[in-house]
Amino acid sequence: MSGTPALQRPYAGARVLLGVSGGIASYKSAWLARLLTLAGADVDVVMTPAAREFIGAVTFEALTGRAVHSEIFGAGNALDHVKLARSANAIVVAPATADFCARAASGQANDLLTAILLAASAPVMLVPAMNDHMWAHPQTKENVAHLRSIGYHVVPPDEGMLAAGEGSGPGRMPEPEAIFAHAGWLLEDRRALGGKRIVVTSGPTREPIDPVRYISNHSSGKMGHAIASAAWRRGAEVVLVTGPTNVAPPPGACVVHVETTEQMRDAVARELPNADALIMAAAPADFRAAAVADQKIKKSAAPAAIELAPTPDILASTIDARRVGCTVVGFALETTDVVAHAREKLSRKQLDLIVVNDATEDGAGFGVDTNRVTLLSRDGRDEQLPLMPKRELADVILDRVVRLMDGR
Repeated sequence: MSGTPALQRPYAGARVLLGVSGGIASYKSAWLARLLTLAGADVDVVMTPAAREFIGAVTFEALTGRAVHSEIFGAGNALDHVKLARSANAIVVAPATADFCARAASGQANDLLTAILLAASAPVMLVPAMNDHMWAHPQTKENVAHLRSIGYHVVPPDEGMLAAGEGSGPGRMPEPEAIFAHAGWLLEDRRALGGKRIVVTSGPTREPIDPVRYISNHSSGKMGHAIASAAWRRGAEVVLVTGPTNVAPPPGACVVHVETTEQMRDAVARELPNADALIMAAAPADFRAAAVADQKIKKSAAPAAIELAPTPDILASTIDARRVGCTVVGFALETTDVVAHAREKLSRKQLDLIVVNDATEDGAGFGVDTNRVTLLSRDGRDEQLPLMPKRELADVILDRVVRLMDGR
């Protein structure tokens, strides 16, 4: 269909070994395999014998289009652990049961998956999933600490409903989308942004009228959250200052929640002195009620008008507080004279780059997963980009941020 962005395949050519051990959470691993495959990775699934009691190999074969491996002994399998280990760009074990963590920590090689870990030089990520009492056991804690000490990336379990009516507690395997993001951290080149501190703002702000009503806008936070997630995958230390959204916070980021524009301004001011880059993707409300009612305004007593006052200009407030060399990116959403208004904002707020789009264009702007923008640089260059997923646009913006950093 014309105007529809192509399927994004950021990990095309990468080879991911997905290990699945024998836990009830293995059903989530099927969707993780699908996400990695859709992202372009070649996914080699290795199942422990116990895992095959929970989910069939044919499920993974159908989702990845590749053979599933599980046997270490038998004709033709003698060197599988070496071949698979050496061909992988990243190894992800999800779920990693208490038993698997114990065997991996002690260096055992009594099945194909543990043997692969000993033969591997690729980065390894373990995603534990187990009963909350097992996760809290001192032996499990010791095993996980040792696994981290030898360089494995361990994603801690979530809190939530557990199997067999055990109620809620820490031990639940994170959702596949969160694991996928962590897998991206393993696969990305983290050298360009490694050691950099990036502050990203995201979402709308809300300005109260009374205790139950507020002034806001339609910002979903998808763009800012995508930038924060991509910056973390690329190795940056990320602080995400976000207004109210329904978007899951990116793993690895330090998330600061705010409500009002003034709160967002103050949060940015606290983080700015140590920031190498500020990316202002939020859509703060431009106006607030001049007087906020202490009680809900009844319809029968509603005023004829609500007097408005301007909210703080966050970007303008940062000009004198920016550290030398800090790269600053702004966003502009316009409906008329789009480029001209954005160019004026770029100059007035002393930005290095501004990302502008037309709010009236289908598939761009608030509440959607795609965007079509123009990038305006301080040196006068304009770069019109095609319609693309916001996740992909986040990487394009960060590519430009890296160039600006390298040029200083």
